[in-house]
Amino acid sequence: MRMNRERLQIGAYCLAPYAHTMEHVREIAECGIDVMLCVPNDRALLDKLADQGVGAVVSGAVPGWFGGQGEQAGQMAIQNPLEEYERAARQFEDHPAVWGIDIGDEPSSLDFPHYGKVFDRVRRLFPNQFPYLNLYPGYAMVPWNTPEEKAFQLGTSDYAEYIERYCRSVASDYICFDFYPYAADVEGFLSNLHTVSEACRKYGRSLWVVLQVNSHRPEVWTSENRMLFQAYAAMAFGAESIFWACYTAGWWYHQVLDEQGNRTEQYDKLRRVNGELHGLGAEYMKFRCVKTHIIDGEPLDAGAFRQVCAEDGERLIVGEMASRCDDGRTALMICAAGDPQDEHPHKARIHFKSSKRIQAFGGAGEIEITPEAGGGGSLAVESCAGVLLTCGNGCNSGLG
Repeated sequence: MRMNRERLQIGAYCLAPYAHTMEHVREIAECGIDVMLCVPNDRALLDKLADQGVGAVVSGAVPGWFGGQGEQAGQMAIQNPLEEYERAARQFEDHPAVWGIDIGDEPSSLDFPHYGKVFDRVRRLFPNQFPYLNLYPGYAMVPWNTPEEKAFQLGTSDYAEYIERYCRSVASDYICFDFYPYAADVEGFLSNLHTVSEACRKYGRSLWVVLQVNSHRPEVWTSENRMLFQAYAAMAFGAESIFWACYTAGWWYHQVLDEQGNRTEQYDKLRRVNGELHGLGAEYMKFRCVKTHIIDGEPLDAGAFRQVCAEDGERLIVGEMASRCDDGRTALMICAAGDPQDEHPHKARIHFKSSKRIQAFGGAGEIEITPEAGGGGSLAVESCAGVLLTCGNGCNSGLG
């Protein structure tokens, strides 16, 4: 596989034909995007992406499938038999830019048994690529749906069962889902992250999530802080790949490029956000998430960290992290989540106590910690931003 799974990966959905020039591809790389999704299997475009070090998840290389409103739920095995994937593989020409093969989007759980076979077959037929499959968000099943409508789309009575059925049927090493909190709601977003992150820990899979850079309503532009909140909240739940929708025309309004291929104001916002995420990514990916807490004023004790809280009692999303190389190091990935709607930007001061050597990292590098009496310290974090607190293994020399 060409995707470096040891690195925090940042991607974006949709690359329309009007953005296939070398100048546009260069802008993708400069925006901090590692991989483009929903890319046509076009050799000239793939050559340009490879030249700029950008990967592609190609659509159309194998039969596609989209769950939509669920009208065809359970019909995939009939419409996309395994022989079609064999036929597609014989016609496929490999390319170094192709990291993944798109095998579908938002399927019903009624199609998971067939997807399990498709996933295994595509992985065998395309040894240099991974099969890419994105799942429904939790709001595919909303409270005002009838039981019949819920089953029609998800094929289950609740979202946790939908994810569980996926894990039992499809032997992927990741779970990817989309959720657009500024089209739905923030609490649902956090609930969705909780459900999928728990399944990832149970089944030993990576968490991938598709977030929004665009807007559901034409009168609203998604702010930089709203993007940061989505990404850092996902990282507090252990996300290892973050994909943005949409870069060019795909759905809704205010994409990163307009329909003439010109940058909108979202380009510079996304470039700064991606730069910050990559700036923190190297340190963040040394750890894996073992548990996530949402603090609403009550201090948190988590391992070597005690009385973790925001000064004014505002919400924090805190991911407990353990070293991937089992060297005893631990960390907290914290999202300052008191203002997810970006209505009153401010700095949040985070306090903690610890007898260990603690370092703090943000997107611009190491952050200075202000020592406090009794051990521990505090630091200021912008609202919607994130900070990684890392703890050394046994050093009692205080803050470093």
